[in-house]
Amino acid sequence: MLDSVDGTAFNHEQGNRARKLFAAVVLAALDDAIADDKKYGNGPDQIARWARSRDGREVLSCAGIDPNERVVKGLMEFVDKGIRTSVALSREESERRNAAQAEAA
Repeated sequence: MLDSVDGTAFNHEQGNRARKLFAAVVLAALDDAIADDKKYGNGPDQIARWARSRDGREVLSCAGIDPNERVVKGLMEFVDKGIRTSVALSREESERRNAAQAEAA
């Protein structure tokens, strides 16, 4: 009985690790699209093409993201803003956005 529980816990943990790995691939794709946008001006189109491709849909699914058109539009908007993922996920950026919203209100 205990071995079954340990096996299930191990498989769950492995699944979470795999999901995080695929999420990192999505973040890297976003960073690449942002770099393309700054260099060539076609970042939103690049991320949309990737997200709609078979490989992109598979990576998004493995990351736990439903690869629908709403997600594609959200990825395009994120790339259009031009803020790199490491900066967007940082605490300083979050605090700056909250302060800007508070001033606007």
